[in-house]
Amino acid sequence: MLRRTPPARVLLVVLPALALVLAMLAPSQTASASPLTPWVLRPGTHQVEVLQATPGAALSLLRDTAVVDTGIVDSQGSLVWRRLPVGRYVVQTDDRSFTSEPVHVTGLHAQPPAQAFYDAQTLDRGFGFIETRDGTTLSANVSFPAFGSPPYPTVVEYSGYDPSNPAYTTFAQIFNAMGYAYVGVNIRGTGCSGGSFLPFEPVQSLDGYDAIETIAAQPWVKSHTLGMVGISYPGIEQLYVARTQPPHLSAITPLSVIDDSYRGTLWPGGILNTGFAEPWASQRAKDAQPYGEGWEAGMNSQECDGNQLVRLQNPDPVALIEDNPFYNKTYYQQIDPSRFVRRIDVPVYLAGAWQDEQTGGHFPAFLHRFRSSPAFYATMSNGSHTEALSLGEFGRYADFLDLYVAHRVPTGLASLIAPRVAQALTGIAGLSMPPGNDYSGMTYAQAKRAYASAPHIRVLFEEGAAAGQPSGAPLPRFEHSFSSWPVPGGQRMRLYLGATGRLGDAPESRRHKARSFSADPSALPATDYTGSSSAIWQAHPAYDWRQIPRGTGLGWITRPMRKTTVVLGGGSLDVWVRTRAKDVDLEATVSDVRPNGREVYVQSGWLRASHRTLAPSSTALRPVHTDLERDAKPMPAGTFRLLRLEIPAFAQPFRKGDRLRITLDAPGAAKPLWAFRTLDHGQRVWVAADRRHPSSLLLTTVAGIHVPPKAPPCRSLRSQPCRSYHR
Repeated sequence: MLRRTPPARVLLVVLPALALVLAMLAPSQTASASPLTPWVLRPGTHQVEVLQATPGAALSLLRDTAVVDTGIVDSQGSLVWRRLPVGRYVVQTDDRSFTSEPVHVTGLHAQPPAQAFYDAQTLDRGFGFIETRDGTTLSANVSFPAFGSPPYPTVVEYSGYDPSNPAYTTFAQIFNAMGYAYVGVNIRGTGCSGGSFLPFEPVQSLDGYDAIETIAAQPWVKSHTLGMVGISYPGIEQLYVARTQPPHLSAITPLSVIDDSYRGTLWPGGILNTGFAEPWASQRAKDAQPYGEGWEAGMNSQECDGNQLVRLQNPDPVALIEDNPFYNKTYYQQIDPSRFVRRIDVPVYLAGAWQDEQTGGHFPAFLHRFRSSPAFYATMSNGSHTEALSLGEFGRYADFLDLYVAHRVPTGLASLIAPRVAQALTGIAGLSMPPGNDYSGMTYAQAKRAYASAPHIRVLFEEGAAAGQPSGAPLPRFEHSFSSWPVPGGQRMRLYLGATGRLGDAPESRRHKARSFSADPSALPATDYTGSSSAIWQAHPAYDWRQIPRGTGLGWITRPMRKTTVVLGGGSLDVWVRTRAKDVDLEATVSDVRPNGREVYVQSGWLRASHRTLAPSSTALRPVHTDLERDAKPMPAGTFRLLRLEIPAFAQPFRKGDRLRITLDAPGAAKPLWAFRTLDHGQRVWVAADRRHPSSLLLTTVAGIHVPPKAPPCRSLRSQPCRSYHR
């Protein structure tokens, strides 16, 4: 989802939006209007739009003669009713002087238009519009490669920023240079697209279906099939489109995505993410106002101007987030890709980073759900939001596009393009892409078999510390591949919290006095980074990752490792907690303490104690909380309760002599952009770690991975700040 910061606009992404309005200029076959009616009426997917009505008019929406909702036409002549059940509706004036003809509201699984609907539309190089099934038009911009001749292999970026802005050329240049036609499409209610905007509204999925099918029908599209590209929001949006199974979509490449908007990014552990998630939603709402991006006003397009007229009907996404601190199924299930990715039936290439400072590192939790994809590939590494485009990943990504979208033997052009992308992001010049598969002399079928024969899950370790490369370069030091996720052959490692700060193999044999701390988020800065969101992708961001002040947190640490141990996957901190307060917010952080006294950040997890009720899908390694209001429970005064904090997945080698550390304190100061709306400061928290209360940390170790014996300089690791260790 992310925030736009030139010059690296190529990697940011964005949130959703939806399209509707064009009928006001050219009423579509689905709009209901005549010279005698006081408005244009457009039904859609769970929506009804009133267009060109009298501002200030009071209208009622009826189903089966019963009023289901009312509304006032805005100053631009528009009114939208959302979240309507499938059925027939009429719109009536408040004085009942006029009642419209019935219109039919459809659902997400309605029959799509006939192929003729898509074949009839023409889209060529440059700026234009795509009509969707409800008559809304989406703005699109097409660019062709400078070499070759049509038909071209084609990719689509579907986004709520400005991919259809003719002045936005970053991604177009990348893919044109690789020999692809590129089409940037603005989602409904953004840019020059019609309709009003609400993040991840279901109609966006169907708009995406219609865009894919319209583009695929163009004569310049090779084989009349295409792929989708994009990182962060356009990466996430690919999941929403692919679940509708467009017949001419050949593959998707979602990069730096989320699996569950509520638990993964908006409310991790039930605590509002005010540092990134909420401000991002607020900015998207501003950009979706009439001419909100700015470039729309300069298009000199009557259709673009007309498409701004429904924007005052945009719901406030921040208000929706604020009004739903618990998991409201009606709202949050529709923005939870983990619930529907099982429907995706095309090849998928997915990549992301454990420490992603924007979308977060929760995404591995849904990798196993891509069960219908005939070819699912995932690459994961330490690093930032842009790591999915790093030199260590770009080659495999480009090969996937060539094989599954262009249907050709990989060209190797990525080796010329990837270093430029890496330099733009990190500021490091002179880099080169590491060698990949050699497809010389292969047929297309042979090349595809060679690519598919390698293990599909790839983990890159110690990104930023590659041998012979500048410190912080976006390249891994070593890697390992696996056949599936969670990785097979993992062994559980349970470490018990001791009464004196020891993290050991066995629980305490005797009862001990509980240790305590003041859960005070004001004791540390809200984040560990205060620079720009693009500077954090460079080689050495200026992190300020501080030790927890004495008395405001607790830590537990192992003895020095007797042998090198690779931890790979997610985990759970199961901790017995007592507090006099009714509720408390907690943050757990895993780190690697080296023999030289340097401590390296690994991963963090969060929990609001009142959200501690576990869902049936919980496992020993992954606590899943219901986050339902009816399940919220205050902490009982004077009684210990078991709290299970999910530790999102990571991959970290703990070398011989290293010590694994877990800390517990109030949320904050462990992430670069994530800050939290925490409870009142200073709740006293007691943590029990004895035979009656065996608090522990459960992780997974994986054997058989070759780890270079000498640790790299900790400052070189991407998105893993380091500090001097002290208890």
